[in-house]
Amino acid sequence: MVASAIEVKGVQLSLGKGAARVHILKGISLAIQKGEAVGLVGPSGSGKSTLLMTMAGLERPDSGSVSIDGTVLDGMDEDQLARFRGSRIGIVFQSFHLIPTMTALENVAVPLELAGAPDAFERALRELAAVGLSARASHYPAQLSGGEQQRVALARALAPNPSLLIADEPTGNLDYETGRDIVEMIFKLQREKGATLVLVTHDAGLAARCDRTIHLKSGEIERESIPEPAQAAQ
Repeated sequence: MVASAIEVKGVQLSLGKGAARVHILKGISLAIQKGEAVGLVGPSGSGKSTLLMTMAGLERPDSGSVSIDGTVLDGMDEDQLARFRGSRIGIVFQSFHLIPTMTALENVAVPLELAGAPDAFERALRELAAVGLSARASHYPAQLSGGEQQRVALARALAPNPSLLIADEPTGNLDYETGRDIVEMIFKLQREKGATLVLVTHDAGLAARCDRTIHLKSGEIERESIPEPAQAAQ
């Protein structure tokens, strides 16, 4: 049997300390197949972003397990997790998280350099070209628009050719038109690279572009849905 791209089994997670500790994920189990695009939706506080960060190994569950491409993350130390993320998981955040003192090219090259790639800058240039930013390679984040910064962030996430791309509200800080362009780019590059995509969104239209939508409520999976063909084509 082929292992799922992502397998989450009985994950429980609480955050905070003492009286402020909050039980966020309550026995979450799900499987996502290789190349699938899955949207995580639900009201604020439902656990969407926490689940996404748990899949990426950025949050450790109190109990249960997370596997990526058959590799169990639970037993890894922080250095092992960082190396695994660097080679297998690309992350796009709502607020870009670019390094302000580095150019667009340098930002995209960072994960490649950390992985020891001898051709880091050549590959980074190709990724910037793929998101239409060849002409902005020498610009710093402060010199770029929000949409351009998110395209740099997308290029950085995809530069190591990860098997998993996760995106947390990737259009949350963008206007409608710019956000729509970013969405088109995300799905286009995901298909081209054959990556598995998991994204958190409040946008019903964006969720409908995914192969499957998982609805969360109060830290539990409430239901799953598959969009109608007409919705997915929009």
